[in-house]
Amino acid sequence: MPANTEDRTTASWMKEAQKGYIRIGVLILLNKKPTHGYEIMKEIKDRTKGFWKPTPGGVYPILRSLEKAGYIKGEWQTQKNRKLKVYKITNSGNLILKHAILKQNEITNNISKLFREFSRDVLKVETESFPMPKMAYPFHMFEDDEKAETITELEHQRAHILENIKGMKEKLKRLNKQIAQAKQTEKKNSQKTA
Repeated sequence: MPANTEDRTTASWMKEAQKGYIRIGVLILLNKKPTHGYEIMKEIKDRTKGFWKPTPGGVYPILRSLEKAGYIKGEWQTQKNRKLKVYKITNSGNLILKHAILKQNEITNNISKLFREFSRDVLKVETESFPMPKMAYPFHMFEDDEKAETITELEHQRAHILENIKGMKEKLKRLNKQIAQAKQTEKKNSQKTA
C-alpha cells in the first residue's frame, strides 16, 4: 500500500474520531461558561494548539443536535451590534457529560492495553521505555491553562517525559545501528557487482 494511501486513510480515521469527540468538547467548554459557536471553534483550536480545527459545518450541526436533545440551551443575544446565539449547558447536559467522560476513561484504559500489547508483541518494544500515545483527545486540553498544578503533578509529568526521552534514545540507538548495518550491507553488495 503506497504511503499516500496510508496517510489518507489515517487522516480520514482521525477526522471521524474528531467528529465523535466534538460533542464532549463542546459540553466541556459550555460547562465552563456560556458561549457562541465561533468562540467554541476558536477555543478548541487554541487549546489543541491548532491540531484540531473544527469548522462551522462540523460545530453548528452538533450544537443544534445537542440543543434538540436538551443537553444545551441557546439564547439569542446582541454582542458588538451582532446577533449571536449563546449556548449554555443544562442539567441533563452536565449528567450526560459526566457519563461520557466516565465511558471515555474506560475506552482509554482498554485501548491503551491494546497499544501496549501491540508495542510489545509486534514492535518488540517494552512499553516502559516506549512513549504510549495519549488516547484520542485528552480532555485535560479543555482545562484552564492558569490552573495551578501541584508539585507532585509537575514532578510526575517531568518523570514521564524523562522516561519517554530515555526510551526514545534507546530506540534511536537501535535505529542508528540498523542503518549502519544496512549501509555496510549495501556497500558490500555494490562492491560485489562492480
